[in-house]
Amino acid sequence: MTADRTVAPDAIRINGVDCPVPADPRVSLLDLLRETLNLHGTKKGCNQGACGACTVLVDGERIVSCLSLAVQHAGRSVTTIEGLASEAGLHPLQQAFIEHDGFQCGYCTPGQICSAIGMASELQRGVPSHVTRDLAADHIAPTHDEIRERMSGNLCRCGAHNGIIAAIRDTYAEAAE
Repeated sequence: MTADRTVAPDAIRINGVDCPVPADPRVSLLDLLRETLNLHGTKKGCNQGACGACTVLVDGERIVSCLSLAVQHAGRSVTTIEGLASEAGLHPLQQAFIEHDGFQCGYCTPGQICSAIGMASELQRGVPSHVTRDLAADHIAPTHDEIRERMSGNLCRCGAHNGIIAAIRDTYAEAAE
């Protein structure tokens, strides 16, 4: 682990471990994670950026990894679902997904959780969405409508939508107060 130093320009820090940038510039970040590093928590869904199943965090920002080339992330930090839990236990949002039954088949769950963590950071920074009423607010509350709008890029077609929203709201409502 090299968490306190800057990431080398020829490496990508993935879940706290520096990995060499692939020699082939055509390798997507998703394929690097799944096929080279065997981090199968990040799912390959549509492979067109439409479903959000492959969402990861790059320097804390959420991205769909299927549309991103690995070389674009040289010198940056990537966090996947495997990197969220610690020795102390699950990330609070992972625990909330369990408590609220925020998954059924579970295929989209890793992308949903990574996206929600990125979304919470956007709310704290006051980044508005299409449904934000006060565009001048320094902080935006994680209301039901804000969460639904901001998570719309992560599709769940198996009926866990209400559990997902409840898990996100419970986790970040306390942080917003």
